[in-house]
Amino acid sequence: MTAQVSGVFSAPAKLNLMLHIVGRRADGYHELQTVFQLVDLCDRLEITARSDGLIRRVSGPAGVSENDDLTVRAAQALKAATGTPLGADIAVKKRIPMGGGMGGGSSDAATTLLALDHLWRTGLTSEQMAAIGARLGADVPVFLAGSSAWAEGVGERLTAVTLQPAPWFVILYPGVAVPTAAVFQAPELTRNSPPTTMRGFLETGGRNDCEAVVRARFPAVAEALDWLNRHSPARLTGTGSCVFAKFARVEDAERVAARVPDQWRAFVARGLDRSPLLDELGPCSKS
Repeated sequence: MTAQVSGVFSAPAKLNLMLHIVGRRADGYHELQTVFQLVDLCDRLEITARSDGLIRRVSGPAGVSENDDLTVRAAQALKAATGTPLGADIAVKKRIPMGGGMGGGSSDAATTLLALDHLWRTGLTSEQMAAIGARLGADVPVFLAGSSAWAEGVGERLTAVTLQPAPWFVILYPGVAVPTAAVFQAPELTRNSPPTTMRGFLETGGRNDCEAVVRARFPAVAEALDWLNRHSPARLTGTGSCVFAKFARVEDAERVAARVPDQWRAFVARGLDRSPLLDELGPCSKS
């Protein structure tokens, strides 16, 4: 092969700065309004193209089988969609907490799709990639688009947004994984928030409609929210379990992160308007 055959690629995390559930569709999916904020907390994927067609995960997170890994499923989906004879070795170095509501698995899948489209030279359009991504997970399309975004529908209707000046965040992982399906199926979940707009969010800050459910069912998350709220207004991201607070200066974020109790993991991350993956892919990226 004369093309690039390997590379190391970023898979950034996201925060949901707000998450309103405005309805429920006949198929059971929820109608949402949310703001996705990308942050510079990233998983790293080392991907090498193979000429024999095999797709292998050579390393990855403990507790996730190769067949269940979204990076493997993404590679298989792209191979099936394009008919390429090539394969790939995929090594995943996790930094984003699993089950924390930060989209780590979806971001890993999106990075796999974009990196292999580049390495395999499959040449799919952004629309074709988005269609593949949506079948892998509701959050995959925002990572494929590669920018912070206002999202509606089930999260697939995206409008890129600029959230500058870039804030700093303290993110706490309280050591529990929250299953998304259980939260969305909870009978006490509010599903009738009045629709808002991006302007409305900027004026009010919105809220996370899932937070009350997760608070009640996961005491460790409630404890982390209460602790962080003492330093800056804190919020759950997605369906949890990670919680975050925003700071204008990195020094303030680092000072709070240094005080976090030992039973929790703390991260200081900067908000991004553009995914670092797009620059890693260069002019071939589908931004």
